[in-house]
Amino acid sequence: MITRLRQWRLQLRQSRLGWKLMASYLIVIVVGVLTLAMAAESVVPSTFDRHMVDMSQMMMGGQMMGDDLTQMEVDLFSSYRTAFTEALTLATIAAFISAAVVSFLVSRRVVTPILRLMTASRRIAAGHYGDRVEAVGNDELGELGRSFNQMAEALNRTEAMRRDLIANVTHELRTPLTSIKGYMEGLMDGVLPAGPETFQQVYREADRLQRLVNDLQELSRVEAKAVKLHRQPLDPQKLIRQTAARLLPQFESKRVTLLLDVPPALPRIWADEDRISQILVNLMGNALQYTPAGGQVAVSAAQTGNMVTFSITDTGIGIPVEHLARLFTRFYRVDKSRSRAGGGSGIGLTIARHLVEAHGGEISAGSAGTGKGSAFRFTMPVYHAGET
Repeated sequence: MITRLRQWRLQLRQSRLGWKLMASYLIVIVVGVLTLAMAAESVVPSTFDRHMVDMSQMMMGGQMMGDDLTQMEVDLFSSYRTAFTEALTLATIAAFISAAVVSFLVSRRVVTPILRLMTASRRIAAGHYGDRVEAVGNDELGELGRSFNQMAEALNRTEAMRRDLIANVTHELRTPLTSIKGYMEGLMDGVLPAGPETFQQVYREADRLQRLVNDLQELSRVEAKAVKLHRQPLDPQKLIRQTAARLLPQFESKRVTLLLDVPPALPRIWADEDRISQILVNLMGNALQYTPAGGQVAVSAAQTGNMVTFSITDTGIGIPVEHLARLFTRFYRVDKSRSRAGGGSGIGLTIARHLVEAHGGEISAGSAGTGKGSAFRFTMPVYHAGET
């Protein structure tokens, strides 16, 4: 019953719009007919009189004089007006019929796509993001249909990302919470000793939770563009060397060679020092994470026009080509089986992308395939005197 009532209301709205369009055409025709009639009424008598004067002058030498000529004029004018009125009436009827047919066809052409858009928009609002409308033609209605389909596709992707985000956050939280709960149950049952080693394990799991929460908070801020950048002129060589010094003990511990190739004459960049250091630490840390012992990681920088390009390349496990396009998507992992402790949650690269883009730069990843290493590059704008 409710569905039928909605359909009836929808049809009523459609008919209202159709009648409005039809009425607009009919009003134009009525105005045109009235204008024609008024013009005829004002012009025809004077024109007729002028012609009759000419006729009278031509017939002065004939037998038709006086009252006979006057009666002929009256009869002739009456016949002329009757003929004109009949012609105008027939033209009006034909115009109304033509306008009705054209209005009906045009109304259907306009109303039908709008009705489909209205129905599809309601279904999308109800959560049916897979609905699409048929976009026919290259006019405004066709463009509107295509734009609507693009919007629906974007909403569908956003909804899929939302579901993935909830699933990934749930998974990331479940692992350390399960570990903490297991340790606490072991302590309460007396299975695990209440010693420093057990407490250290609980602390490590709680620390993992805290890092995840901090990453999520940072991701939320950068995606909302709520991160305020404190830009200043920075020396690329100094930035890379400082970051390398921070990570060098980890490289040495894993026996991975760290190579730096930064020309001393590079121009300064216009960037936030803390954020650029965060990007470098993330990319260099990832390169170290996925490069086995005996491999190497190379960090370089070079000027490209008005940008300075930073490159981090490694001889590690590489990235399958089919995964490169989604590498900077939040929570995306090439290996779905990696845990947060073993391979990260996939938030770091997303944060790095947003930070690079906030500076006006670009970031990309490349790899020849599994086992052939990978390369990450991002650009930063060159500092120009007077920038604030």
